Amino acid sequence: MSPILTRPVREQLEHDRVIRLLQARYKRKHDVIMNPGPEQNQSVTVGELAVFPDLLLYAEKGQKLQGTVEVETGESVNQLEALAEWGVFSKLRVPLILYVPPSSVDATRRLCTELQIPVAEIWTFHLQFDQARFTMVYRAPDAAMPKTKPAAAARSVKPKVAGKAKPAPKSKAAKAKPAARPKAAVKAKPKAGAKKSVKAGKRR
Repeated sequence: MSPILTRPVREQLEHDRVIRLLQARYKRKHDVIMNPGPEQNQSVTVGELAVFPDLLLYAEKGQKLQGTVEVETGESVNQLEALAEWGVFSKLRVPLILYVPPSSVDATRRLCTELQIPVAEIWTFHLQFDQARFTMVYRAPDAAMPKTKPAAAARSVKPKVAGKAKPAPKSKAAKAKPAARPKAAVKAKPKAGAKKSVKAGKRR
């Protein structure tokens, strides 16, 4: 439970409204469980302590915790709250995201620096009638790094200098030698003995 045991009614309504708006916002990429007001729908354990952040962001339903979201009002941005909640949630080793009123940004950043509480992002919220505006005012340098290993960088290829185009390589069919023509049949020479016999016949 938050050290701020009782908020003014107006602030509590504003706090719970922001939580519900953020649930719809984060629901696009996560499975979101919220703990608005006195509700304790889902807890996470830090050591032996069960805690109830305002929003729990899961990769899949109840599988892997990817982040926690805490919404503060003007009354709850103080050292006691920071130590009891922000400092504890930051030990979960998942990104901690804070939403605070615009007037509490400086105090929030000062508390995080003095108490050495690592936060991934700090946002402000502004509610007006049925509209809400959220603005990021801080993001940790390592929060932008992807969790998965980046793909291997492609090697840079130097552009080829325009020049004479190389002739296309001849196909194997073109390189093949033409088939050899069949040789004409060679007439067999008469034997020497046969020629003599012919001449002898003429003399007779």
